Order: sequence, then C-alpha cells, then structure tokens
Amino acid sequence: MGKIAFLFAGQGAQYPGMGRSLAACSPAAKAVFDLADQLRPGTSGQCFGGTAEELSVTQNTQPCLYCVDLAAATALEERGVRPDFAAGFSLGEAAAAAFAGIFSREDGFRFVCRRAEAMQKAAEENPGGMAAVLKLPNETVEALCQEFTKVWPVNYNCPGQLVVAGEPGQLKLFGEKVKEAGGRTAPLAVSGGFHSPFMESAARELGEYLAGVELYSPRLPVYANATARPYEDNARELLTQQVKSPVRWQETIEALAAAGVDAFYECGPGKTLCGLVKKTIKTARVFQVQDEDTLLAATKI
Repeated sequence: MGKIAFLFAGQGAQYPGMGRSLAACSPAAKAVFDLADQLRPGTSGQCFGGTAEELSVTQNTQPCLYCVDLAAATALEERGVRPDFAAGFSLGEAAAAAFAGIFSREDGFRFVCRRAEAMQKAAEENPGGMAAVLKLPNETVEALCQEFTKVWPVNYNCPGQLVVAGEPGQLKLFGEKVKEAGGRTAPLAVSGGFHSPFMESAARELGEYLAGVELYSPRLPVYANATARPYEDNARELLTQQVKSPVRWQETIEALAAAGVDAFYECGPGKTLCGLVKKTIKTARVFQVQDEDTLLAATKI
C-alpha cells in the first residue's frame, strides 16, 4: 500500500466563508479556530465572514489560511487519516511545520502573524509583482530572467508552469520576451514580489524572531520549499530563508512520489495543489479537504 502526504495550501487560495463548515463539523478543527481567536481576536470571524477584499490583505490572509489549513489537516487526522509526510506551499509550509510539531500551534500562529507583517513591509519597501509563465521549459524562463536585473524565477509549480517575481516595469518587458519565445504570462493578484531577493529584509526579521522560539524535531518528515528535502536540524534556517527563496514545488512532489507517496491530501481552501500534483505525477491519487462535504468524501470507507 502506498504512503500518504498532507499538502497545505498557500496564499491566493483564500475565499470568504472558508473554514466555517469544518469548524461546525469537527471538534478538532474548531479547536484550531478557538486557539487563533485567543491569540488574535476576530480571526475566525475573518475566515467565516470576511469579505474577499479583507481576506486579500496579507496581514489577514496568512493567519486565516494557516488556521484553515491546520483545521483541515486535524479534521482528517481526527477521522483516522494519518499522513506519512507533509509539505506546504509557501505560507502552507508554516502550517505543515505546526502540524508536524516543529513548533507548537500557538508559536506557529504567532510566527505566521509576524511573517505576514514582515513580508508586507518588505513589499512596500520594494514594490514588485509576480506572473506565471506558461508553455515554456524552465530552462528557457531562467535564461530570460537572466536578461533582467530584477526578475527572478520563484515558484517551480509543475511541468510547464514557473512563476517569476520582479520589478513591475521589468516584468512587463519580460512578458514581451516570453511572448517572443512562444510562451505567455499571467499576472498574479499579489501585493509583492514574494520568494525573491525583494524579501531579504523580511527574512532577516524572521530570523531574529525565530531565535527566541523553541523548535522541536518533527513527528513526521516535512519537505521544505527551499530544498525539496525533509527538514533536519535546520528548521530556523529553512523557515527564515523560505520567504526569499524559490518554492521548489515540482521537485517536492517528485521527491514525495519517489519516497512512496501515491495519495496526496490537499488541506485548506481551493484545489490548486491537487491540480499541480496531477500535472506532475499523473498516476497520483488526490483528495481535497476544505469543508464538511470534501472531508467526508476524502474519508469515506
């Protein structure tokens, strides 16, 4: 029998009302939101009743997503689904780390709140944007990036899809180069050039913050965005570097498959990660858990 990996959703997957159904049907999920409300009053209200505009503000998005991701995973575990591995996309890596016990849920939530503030501040200091490049090999996109001083490959999502970040003016010129090469770009609705050198100040701030946080050995292997390999004794470094380093998601999914994973459960809002898994490992079984209906579908015997 194959192994199971829990995948935790990242920023961009949020939507109004997310998590409400999970909290209503799962005591384990409700406990996640109750804890968040103790540390940051109103968090569950933003998840369950916030507008799309409110949830798109980074300082709201990240703590809310962390809660929904973790709520979905704990609800799955409550119903008997036990993962062998975990990984999270960007913000989702913090939820994966908390689920695996690298830090407590409380410390994970506090870290995510600090992460959101630091990344938003860095984005304001270094205005940038992001765009998905489609229909070109990674090597071609990387070569095109090298023609610019402030455009970088940042999210290696799946075969034929690589996200870049950079300075808005240079991104526009980069898009023209992509078109000439036979590809196309799709701008992302984000507030900064995340996972790029533009986040250097955020990484420094998070490194200083994590120096005062107690971290532990994970209860199951967690694959890091920056390396596509499991955490060892380097959690502080990986969580710090992650915000300014590329997300090596395709490599992560390939590594999990090579480790024997054939069932991937996406925990959190949306189904983006399921799509990326299927584009990377066509034979993979994928499940998505974001509400009561999907939870029951993913755990039916």
